Amino acid sequence: MPKYVITMALMCSIASAGCFEGFNTTPTNPNPAVQMFGGTWVSATANSGALLGACANFHWTVTDQSGSSETAQFSATCFGALQVSGTAVETLSGSNLNWTATGTANGGGLTNCAVNLSGSAVFVGTQIQLPYSGTTCLGPVSGTEILKRAGT
Repeated sequence: MPKYVITMALMCSIASAGCFEGFNTTPTNPNPAVQMFGGTWVSATANSGALLGACANFHWTVTDQSGSSETAQFSATCFGALQVSGTAVETLSGSNLNWTATGTANGGGLTNCAVNLSGSAVFVGTQIQLPYSGTTCLGPVSGTEILKRAGT
């Protein structure tokens, strides 16, 4: 009899867990404001010059959105020679999208140069203003990049 009671209790627990799943209030769909930041974005103006202390030629592709946050893969060129690639984590706060990014850069005789960037992006018309600051193995970088939707 005790095995029967334990088995029944276990089955009821499993069944009720499935019923309560429908009452989950955690958002799984992105906030509409976060959705606006989705997609692929690129620097509005290509800059191939040697930018000491700055990054340019950003390419930003959102890979996941949920609730008020998203994840993106990004690439950029820092110091005119370092080809950076990495991952950004972004969280919506009011009308700003606060973000942090980590990656590595290669080029100019360097390999696996650590890059850490952060900022607070905001829409300006149909473009994103992306101020950033951070560090690389060559020193600090900072600036503001304007991004447009890829293909526009």
